[in-house]
Amino acid sequence: MTTHGTRPTMRDVARHANVATKTVSRVVNDEPNVRPQTAARVQRAIIELGYLRNDSARVLRRGQTASIGLILENIGDPFYAALSRAVEDVAASHDTLLITGSSDEDPDRERTLALAFCARRVDGLIIIPAAHDHTYLQQEMAAGCALVFADRPPRLIGADTVLTDNRGGAMTGVAHLIGNGHRRIGFIGDDPRIYTAAERYQGYCEAMAAAGLRVASSWVTRTAPSRQTMSEALRRMLAGSTPVTAVFCGNNRITVLALRELRTARISIALVGFDDLELADLLEPGITVVAQHTGELGRIAADMLFRRLGGYPGPPERVVLPATLVPRGSAEFPPPADP
Repeated sequence: MTTHGTRPTMRDVARHANVATKTVSRVVNDEPNVRPQTAARVQRAIIELGYLRNDSARVLRRGQTASIGLILENIGDPFYAALSRAVEDVAASHDTLLITGSSDEDPDRERTLALAFCARRVDGLIIIPAAHDHTYLQQEMAAGCALVFADRPPRLIGADTVLTDNRGGAMTGVAHLIGNGHRRIGFIGDDPRIYTAAERYQGYCEAMAAAGLRVASSWVTRTAPSRQTMSEALRRMLAGSTPVTAVFCGNNRITVLALRELRTARISIALVGFDDLELADLLEPGITVVAQHTGELGRIAADMLFRRLGGYPGPPERVVLPATLVPRGSAEFPPPADP
């Protein structure tokens, strides 16, 4: 029996379950050689007493804190929220705490977060990178911190990486518009310094070139998305004697901004967006997208990290996931006839 106001100990659990303290330790630490009936009795005692494992002791014994860090651009973005949840689910299956921070696409903030997590002795990090030089992490890797990069590759160091085929996905989306008869196709992308934005623009250019189509400078905008930049981009694309008849949007935030501006201006043109977005299938018409497998991206990144934490010694690996075209109506119609 425990004293009121004090935390129950492993010895209390052992006494409550009528087993040896070593048996409780084996159950708590998922060690073998405990009969299922005994393990179940210990688990019931843990729940009934409200016992919490002493992770400080685990750190001393194993050199691990049972925590990992995740650094992404913005946890409020639906794409990153889905990725974070997938990582959290894998971490939970390993009885590990996930700590998350947003870099806001700022290299200095990424570095500050990464080093702060390492100072708190997380066992590993998953990073969606903003920085262009990751050599600052070499000392942490040498000290035993496992690293995996997701969505974008690391710069100037080798580490496990899981990516989406951004270039191939953009080519597929633009080719879909071309297949529906569009020849004047605009591109609205994010800051070109961002790896994914640069890859998607390259895919757009390659799809247009493969079809023998020219790209006018007025059809392309590559900058951090905002309502003002979106309004200016669409106004420029739709002006003059060769207005675009379709637009490829480089991410889900850009797609939402474009839809708002087009609706406000009462303009209807074909549109494909990179990244799926909530309610895209409920709009009229539904929004055709090139969808990433976001949950799979996060799950694979987390699995790679825990494999390293389990002692896997192999060279850094790179996994590239496909992006999938999801036709819903916003791109599946021909351009208007030229006057």
